[in-house]
Amino acid sequence: MLSLTFYGGVNEIGGNKVLLEDGETALFFDFGTSFARRYLYFEEYLKPRAGAGLLDLLEMELLPPLQGVYRNDIAGKALWRRFESSPLYRELTIDGVLLSHAHIDHSGYISFLRQDIPVYSTAMSAFIAKAMQDSGRSDFEKEICYFIPKEETNGVLKATPWQKEPAQQRPFKVSDYQSFTREALEFWQKTPSARWLRAQGLEAAQSVGGLQLKHFPVDHSIFGAAAFAVETSSGWVVYTGDLRLHGRRGYLSERFIHSAAQLRPIVLICEGTNTESDNIVVSEEEAYTKALETVKEAKALVIADFGPRNVERLLTFQQVAEENNRCLVILAKDAYLLKAMRYASQEVPDIKSDKVIYIYKDAKAQLDRWKKDIQNEYQAKLITPEEIRNHQDSYILCFSFFDINELPDIMPQEGSIYTYSSSEAHNEEQAMDLRRLHNWLGHFGMKGIGLPVEKLNWEVPEGERGLHASGHASGPELLNLIRNIAPKTLIPIHTENPDYFARNLEGTGIEVRLPGYGERMRFP
Repeated sequence: MLSLTFYGGVNEIGGNKVLLEDGETALFFDFGTSFARRYLYFEEYLKPRAGAGLLDLLEMELLPPLQGVYRNDIAGKALWRRFESSPLYRELTIDGVLLSHAHIDHSGYISFLRQDIPVYSTAMSAFIAKAMQDSGRSDFEKEICYFIPKEETNGVLKATPWQKEPAQQRPFKVSDYQSFTREALEFWQKTPSARWLRAQGLEAAQSVGGLQLKHFPVDHSIFGAAAFAVETSSGWVVYTGDLRLHGRRGYLSERFIHSAAQLRPIVLICEGTNTESDNIVVSEEEAYTKALETVKEAKALVIADFGPRNVERLLTFQQVAEENNRCLVILAKDAYLLKAMRYASQEVPDIKSDKVIYIYKDAKAQLDRWKKDIQNEYQAKLITPEEIRNHQDSYILCFSFFDINELPDIMPQEGSIYTYSSSEAHNEEQAMDLRRLHNWLGHFGMKGIGLPVEKLNWEVPEGERGLHASGHASGPELLNLIRNIAPKTLIPIHTENPDYFARNLEGTGIEVRLPGYGERMRFP
């Protein structure tokens, strides 16, 4: 019998962890970090203790107590004796995780899963996840593609010495498998550290456990996003992941809707991030038009602030830079990401041959190995702060708030602008960052364009909206998607407003079932 159990994405945006069981097969749709719940207990300087293994994460219910699912080096038998009395505790073996895309709220807690559990994704999502881990800070909450085994010393878990134990790579099964170049496979099978990697090759994916699998590329604010469908004994179960229809690849989402409708699914598990948006949200084309107008008016430096993996927005500003005879200066981590993504798709720009993309050479005295490699490989493309300071009207600089401390080296001139092309503040911590950003801009006399000031009770200047296109479909678009796919049952997740679907789908013949955390839904 088919069953679905929801361990994340319930009355929250993100944190998706949906367990599907049918016969002898068990799998998860995504296994992401729940930021909303994590922020209840942890922040940047108060983190789950790596030395305690999974204790903090299980105790604060950031992970479900499922023995047999997690790595033995961080979840031994002694740990499970503490959680056996939990009503959600059970022993479980799973056949894989279907990863819809590489955003951390969908992928992050794959870090803790047993090393032999395969991850099913697109090739693009695999390479993005690898690049994010390589170029990020070492963190046991972000060991998605490979992890460093732990060993217990005096009751504390510590990373094994690099000479003693290799890093362990997870098996990835790629739903759009292709013949990868030697350079692509070399990238996949090594880390930027001195530690050797016990590598796993990329494999093709057609089924998971004993169940047939289909994947459908969709449009989202990160490349490589996909929806999945699994054929169970009760019928097809379709999972949207995150998607939109107003990006430049909206046609992919339209194709998915058409294909999913032909499956006549028994269940559709659908995201509902933007249910409060009653109108069609700003399109990527509108964001481009607004950015183009804004940059044309700038007299000096332009800073473009957008999501760290939103390469579609980066390409929007690449086009804007070219049309304004400016260079687009990206960070080394962006260059590392673009290089990795190009292994999966030639649509991604080649930095060496691109006419407008350059790389910012920051003033850090000690560089990580991956950053040294980027600077050596693209030496002819490096731009220093001094060059930007002396020719400010020649550049668009891709910075976020966390790069703003580079401004004393650049000294923006009068007429410089800061274009905010990212999402609004979702919590008080992010709102505080925006207040700090406001102070930085005031200090240097920079004009902020597109800042999400409504939640800060700041006045919105006329004409400063429209620089950000959401990664999610609006409420009416989602309702239209659901009606066209016409599932027997709809289960809304990744939403703070699940009742929206029950209200608006009444009378359509589509049953709407609202999940509860840890609730097991059964289907005949």
